[in-house]
Amino acid sequence: MRPAPESPADVRRHNLARVLRHLADHGPSSRGEAAAATGLAHGSLTALTADLVGRGLVREAGTASGGGRGRPRQRLETVPGRVVSVAVRVTRERLHLAVADLAGTLGHRAELAHATPGGHPGALAGTLADAVRETVAAARAAHPGAHLAGTFVAVPGPVTAGGRVFSTDFGWPGPVDLGSLLRERLGESAGPVVLANDANLAALAEYRALTVRRGAAPRSLAYLKADVGVGGGLVLDGRIEAGRHGVAGEPGHMPVAFDGPPCACGGRGCLALYLGPEALTDAAGLGALRAERGTEAAVAALGRALAAGEPDAVAALDAAGEVLGAAVLAVTSLLDADDVVLGGYLADWHPWLARGLEARLAGRRTLTAGAAPVPHPLPGVLGADAPLAGAVALARDTVLADPASVPLGEGTGPSGCGGGGACA
Repeated sequence: MRPAPESPADVRRHNLARVLRHLADHGPSSRGEAAAATGLAHGSLTALTADLVGRGLVREAGTASGGGRGRPRQRLETVPGRVVSVAVRVTRERLHLAVADLAGTLGHRAELAHATPGGHPGALAGTLADAVRETVAAARAAHPGAHLAGTFVAVPGPVTAGGRVFSTDFGWPGPVDLGSLLRERLGESAGPVVLANDANLAALAEYRALTVRRGAAPRSLAYLKADVGVGGGLVLDGRIEAGRHGVAGEPGHMPVAFDGPPCACGGRGCLALYLGPEALTDAAGLGALRAERGTEAAVAALGRALAAGEPDAVAALDAAGEVLGAAVLAVTSLLDADDVVLGGYLADWHPWLARGLEARLAGRRTLTAGAAPVPHPLPGVLGADAPLAGAVALARDTVLADPASVPLGEGTGPSGCGGGGACA
């Protein structure tokens, strides 16, 4: 069947997005430069930029000489403060919140511990809603008149398109509609509420960071992380690929030993049982500390033990490196990813994982003479902030993809929000 033709409104929305993304990604440009870069006719470009100015997303940015005869060209630039979003990362023990503008610049930040009882999603939703309300209030105080694009939440575990979360980290035996629980408590006060898997968002953020460092984007990136749990994500051509059920690129419950210990998922020998925080701290002789003071304290102690060269800690990471190598081989064999990036404490402890990791990768088998080599895993550079950075990136992409979602400012004209960037 032939695809249905796009409506004029769809075409206009798409073209608005092309213009706004060009200005956001490349900085101030004249209308002629923007038209050439987007392939739009100059007349269409003029009408589209007038719309963006009216929404307060774009403003005049002074003139630039064309280097020859004729009038100087009027440049256009984005107004980052016109739109703000709330980004949230949820872990087993903490909430991390931040306010970001359209440029991705972070403003207000907050972190608080939570002790919501395991197996009670309503309690977590209530605590999270209270924290979001406070952060929204801070956003409105710091950016009066800005449009709130929504609240973007990074959670551990696969997430369906409707916001249903599968997370054993919180003791939930099945899927929980955390999106609906949050929306019931927040109403319209926090804008649209969008949930996404924390590892997927971290993968997106590390993909963007790698692109900046190299000056060119890889086509594909596989991300493996371990912190509160073991997870991962897949980015293709700059977009998260989560699959139909939200588990594409998710390695935590990939079996690495068919005769291994039983897992809460119902399988045996899952990767999480070897690279998860409980497994590593127990292997390093820190199980009693974890039972007494919690997982975060035990993981911190393991980091100190590694830095001190304690034999039990180093041996635990040697063994974990070999398991990680097996996972990298499996992921790259299936996905043929250009790059593999490690996150969480897999990045922090890469120097101690490297020996076991390289030993396993060095013994890989090539099935055909033309097979691509296994990419050397790279430690991520964003650390614990990667999921939050990914939530900010998702919020920004959401607005850039649909500028028409931002309402026209009251009393705005060609100058755009009175030239100051604050639109009602």
